[in-house]
Amino acid sequence: MLNKHRVFNLAYALVFILVLAAEYWHLTLLASIAKPCVPLLLIAFLCVTTNLSGRFHQRLFTGLIFSLTGSTLMMMHDHDRSYVLYGIIAFAIFHVFYISAFYLDFLSAKELDKKGARVAIVSCLVAFTGFYLYIRPHLPVMKLPALICIFIAALLVMMASFRNQRVNPLSFKLILGGVVLLVITDALAAQVYFAGEFYRSGLLISAVYMLAQYLIISGGVERKLIHTQTPL
Repeated sequence: MLNKHRVFNLAYALVFILVLAAEYWHLTLLASIAKPCVPLLLIAFLCVTTNLSGRFHQRLFTGLIFSLTGSTLMMMHDHDRSYVLYGIIAFAIFHVFYISAFYLDFLSAKELDKKGARVAIVSCLVAFTGFYLYIRPHLPVMKLPALICIFIAALLVMMASFRNQRVNPLSFKLILGGVVLLVITDALAAQVYFAGEFYRSGLLISAVYMLAQYLIISGGVERKLIHTQTPL
């Protein structure tokens, strides 16, 4: 896969390094230039490689647009703290579009891998309930919004898991790995926003987020349906 899309991989690696450098040395100007390049590169890669053929790739594309919007709003929080809330809403919407894309693959063969689906549901129930109980004391007036975001994140993991046996193994593994990393990013961001920052939190969140998006979009590009009971 790395050799197959060499130009994109090199460009993404460069942006990856620039973003991390900006976080490490607190270079605001570099961060404001490099961070939007992450979703922009992914958008270009997705469009060029897939021509946005089919609803799956179109929904990933729309999710990336909201991801770009959320990143931009978050960078503007120094001017107005309300931009943080708008950024969170944009990120929630981009998660929903990813969920809707993965749901299409689930619909292609709903009766497959029921055991795997049960494992995914129980695992998400335990993990996300545990995280909510951990973060809840730090949510004086944000309990309901946080609960909604946690539910969306859990649904994202479950839908990525439900793609098993419905798509080729490479796409399944890339997207599931990326989704797990994306949810870890969400958890780290919630920790920082509600409970307080930790050492090099911005650096870690940026690195995990960029890797997550890379895996998800690469998995979307490599996607091949195995079962097509419905037109997708």
